[in-house]
Amino acid sequence: MGELGPSTGDDGPSGEAEGAVEELSREECVELLGRRDVGRLTIVVDGQPEVFPVNYALDGDVVVFRTDPGLKLLRGSPARVAFEVDEIDDDGGVAWSVVVKGTAREITEALDVASERERALEIEPFSGAELRHRVRVVPREITGRRLRRPKR
Repeated sequence: MGELGPSTGDDGPSGEAEGAVEELSREECVELLGRRDVGRLTIVVDGQPEVFPVNYALDGDVVVFRTDPGLKLLRGSPARVAFEVDEIDDDGGVAWSVVVKGTAREITEALDVASERERALEIEPFSGAELRHRVRVVPREITGRRLRRPKR
C-alpha cells in the first residue's frame, strides 16, 4: 500500500477529507473489532515487546483468545497487554487500526459466569491446534484511527 500522508483538505465523494486521519469512537472501534477474528497480542518479555498473532472473539468489548502454555501464559496473570487489529483496503485507499490496552487474565478454569460464557465463544485457531487455554483481555482503553490515502 502507498504512503498515507497528511490531509490535502480536498473532500472526497463521501464528503470526508482525502488523506485525513480520523480518530474513531470507542463504539466504532468495538464494531470493527467484531469484524475480524485474527489480531496481534503484544506482551513484554525481558523488557522487550513481543507480538503474537492470535485468533479471537469478543464478549462485548472483552477480547478472548485461545493459546497453549508458553510466553503468553508465562508472563503471569493478570498481565498488562496491548491487542491490535487492522485492515487495509488498497483499492479503496482506506485503512484502519484499533488498539485495545488492558489486562489479560487466564480464564481456563475460572468459575465465574463471565468466564464460563467467554469459554463458550467459538474461536477457531488458524493453526488447527487445540489450544486448551483461554485468556480474556479486559480493556482499560480502546482507541482507533482510520486513514485515507490522498488522491494522486
